[in-house]
Amino acid sequence: KINLPVIHQYVDYLVNEQNVKNVFVNGTTGEGLSLSIQERKQLAEEWMCQGKDKLDHVIIHVGALNLPECQELARHAAAIGADGIAVIAPFFFKPTNKDELVAFLQKVASEAPEVPFYYYHIPPLTGVKVRVEELLDGIKAQIPTFQGVKFSDTDLLDLAQCIHKNETGEFEFLYGVDEQLLGALALGVNGAVGSTYNYLGRQTNLMLQAFAKPDFALAQQYQFLTGEFLNFVIKLGFGVAQTKAVVTSVSGIPMGPPRLPLVAASSEFIVKAKAKLDSIVWPNGD
Repeated sequence: KINLPVIHQYVDYLVNEQNVKNVFVNGTTGEGLSLSIQERKQLAEEWMCQGKDKLDHVIIHVGALNLPECQELARHAAAIGADGIAVIAPFFFKPTNKDELVAFLQKVASEAPEVPFYYYHIPPLTGVKVRVEELLDGIKAQIPTFQGVKFSDTDLLDLAQCIHKNETGEFEFLYGVDEQLLGALALGVNGAVGSTYNYLGRQTNLMLQAFAKPDFALAQQYQFLTGEFLNFVIKLGFGVAQTKAVVTSVSGIPMGPPRLPLVAASSEFIVKAKAKLDSIVWPNGD
């Protein structure tokens, strides 16, 4: 079951300990697709309530496997004042081309006509291979609220072409593969959405600052160390359940077990992951 009272503590931890002031609710790490519609609404409301005057942006993921539920969640997000909504491509009966995908997204976005709209591109999980470069052509005419893309794919060629075409800067590209963020920054992404920022948000912000200076050598150090940790835990078996265990360990906030079919991280994983994270010496001295 979802644990609503812990959100207050979670918000304060993200803001005060990790310097993270923007959140993406009900996405992959939050197991959004494993929650009921009512649960997703409750979580969205709690994040909006607890984040008031503390968070800068709350983007609510409203994607689902069927259009009516997406539309219902989009209307709800608009009603509670979300700063943006995002939609994953449906992945059982899949859109097979750009036109089918845009038609689906348009039907969702139109239910929240005042709310910035993001497409959540994550082909490794959806199997929907429509390239974002193709998707963007003419999309503003069909979805006036289209704001950008949460780009969770390793295809940097597609990402580069998107940013190259975005000369006017009308779209935002938020990168979702944490271990490749520095490469995406070099291409020109605007920001990032990822699970590691729950427990490495402070270090990632320092990497962003180093990149902006620019101090590329320092930025590389942060990216390499993040990669060193992720490379270690991926070999142990790393997914949403294990991420929750790491966040619990670092924050002290009980993130709880995942919902079946996912199973909780083993005690062996928790011990090894904590030891590895504790062993890393960051450039800022942590």
